[in-house]
This record gives sequence, C-alpha cells and structure tokens, in this order.
Amino acid sequence: MTAARIRSDGDRERRRDRGAREPDRYADDNEYEEISPAEAAREGLRQIVELTGKDTLGITSIEATDDGWLVGVEVVEDHRIPASTDLLGLYEVELDMAGALLGYRRARRYQRGKGDGS
Repeated sequence: MTAARIRSDGDRERRRDRGAREPDRYADDNEYEEISPAEAAREGLRQIVELTGKDTLGITSIEATDDGWLVGVEVVEDHRIPASTDLLGLYEVELDMAGALLGYRRARRYQRGKGDGS
C-alpha cells in the first residue's frame, strides 16, 4: 500500500491499494481535530473575506450541524453615502467539523437600518 498526496486535501493522505475493489479511502477519515464554536466563527469570517473581498461587519450567528458548523456573516455589499444607506448582505458559511469550507451562499440582502423590518 502506498500513500499519495492529493491536491486540496490539506494534510490528509490517501491510501491506495492497487488490488482493492473499494474506492480509495483517507488514511485519517475519523482522525481530525474538531474546532470550537469560536474557531468556526473566525474561520467563517475569514472565508467570506477571502472569497468575496467584501468588508465584514461581524458574525451574526453560529449553529452546530450534523456535518459541522453554519456561520452567519454580515458584510457590506455596497458602500453608499450616507453610510445609513449601505447595502448589507447576510452570508451563510458551511464548514465541516475540522473547519474546512463546504460551501457558502448569500441568504439576504438589505439596506442598513432596514434589516428585519423590511
């Protein structure tokens, strides 16, 4: 059995057995360090900044899921004058238990000051 590094798998290695019928398996499928809620929040914020390049206002929510974490991040979509008319967006970032990005989406877009009531 030989180990080969696979791009985008971080530090995980895949086991290859040329004669095996089963698909390749990760050597450490169940051997990862789970991140804390605070770490998940920071990672969700970091991912949104990296992916969108937008200014963030902060974390609005964090929720444990079966697969990891769902982090809500509020961002400034469009800066306007006056700032009270900025367009804001609420993004949901889905992370696995180790903090790796599974996906993200913009859940809402709204004008600053007209959040929940509009």
